[in-house]
Amino acid sequence: MSSTKRRLDKITDDLDPENFSTLLAFAEFLHSRQPDTVVEVSDPVIVPRPENESVIGAIRRLSRSYPMLARDTLLNEAVSLMTRHIMSGESAVETIDRLEALFSSRYQAFQSDRSS
Repeated sequence: MSSTKRRLDKITDDLDPENFSTLLAFAEFLHSRQPDTVVEVSDPVIVPRPENESVIGAIRRLSRSYPMLARDTLLNEAVSLMTRHIMSGESAVETIDRLEALFSSRYQAFQSDRSS
């Protein structure tokens, strides 16, 4: 086993259940960014925001709602918003509002580029 994997195992073993869940959600988010899937261009299927949604849950929901959007820069901005939520104490609701606006504006730009 590589030293990186051993270090990751040590870290995950030391996390409390809540932080482990956060790490797992973030790992799933990073995994979803992988460019190995072919995405058909279609209209977004907007899933309504559930009550008490987490920021990571919102990123996952919006990524599934807008699969046609390029993920590289979009998700970098989404992670930046998530970091601001965690580090600056911005509320989850406000952060999710910003995420929804980000995805929506990127979709509008995507539509404009396609029609040009």
